[in-house]
Amino acid sequence: MQEHLYILTGASRGMGLAMAQQLIRPGHHLLCISRHANDTLSTTAQEAGVPLTQWTHDLSAGLQASQDLRTWLTAVDPTRLASATLINNAGVIPRIVPLDQSDPTDLAHALRVGLEAPMQLCAAFLGATAAWSIPRRVLNISSGLGRHAMASQAAYCAAKAGMDHFTRCMALDEARKPYGANVCSLAPGVIDTDMQVQLRGTAGADFPDQARFAQLKAQGLLSSPAQAATQVLAYLARADFGQNPVADVRD
Repeated sequence: MQEHLYILTGASRGMGLAMAQQLIRPGHHLLCISRHANDTLSTTAQEAGVPLTQWTHDLSAGLQASQDLRTWLTAVDPTRLASATLINNAGVIPRIVPLDQSDPTDLAHALRVGLEAPMQLCAAFLGATAAWSIPRRVLNISSGLGRHAMASQAAYCAAKAGMDHFTRCMALDEARKPYGANVCSLAPGVIDTDMQVQLRGTAGADFPDQARFAQLKAQGLLSSPAQAATQVLAYLARADFGQNPVADVRD
């Protein structure tokens, strides 16, 4: 039986873990790339009889991960696959302060994980599978902050804005190919993850929007990681996926 291959970054916690759990189903083969392996995920896959591979990579050094991915994919027999999908989900928020108070190392780390690594992984995925005639998809997990500026969030906003725009470029590239991939940079809504805890816990003097994020939590307006994962994967499965290279799950 042919399998649907999914490659997912940032799968050890939050929405990434929820997506991985929901992708563990018959007919799927899942490759997860995260800083840490998740033992629960391995147990779930083993019990379901679903092939799961977990790579431990720090995506602030995305070059190695992309080289490993390219090598791994070149050894895959595409005739055994029904489709292949890359999901770039990993991201980090550096210390939430105005740019003039930011640490250069934190800025570099955030941009490498949130922008450089996804570009490198997309290049590896698309390059290694260019001759495959099966459906291929790239889903980049973006954010509304890539489209709306926010004080004390320069690095995260810049990484997500860059992700949106390089996805637009990828879409133009892939549209010229006979078996081009469908690509989309998708904002998943506001999710109750560790990142939200970080936002709510920042002093208002450093982060003017802190009270708004605290209010979203108090009013129950945040999606759970599982709910967000379900919405994102439903969008990925849509027949029109990729027609709009930059989208919002709430569209």
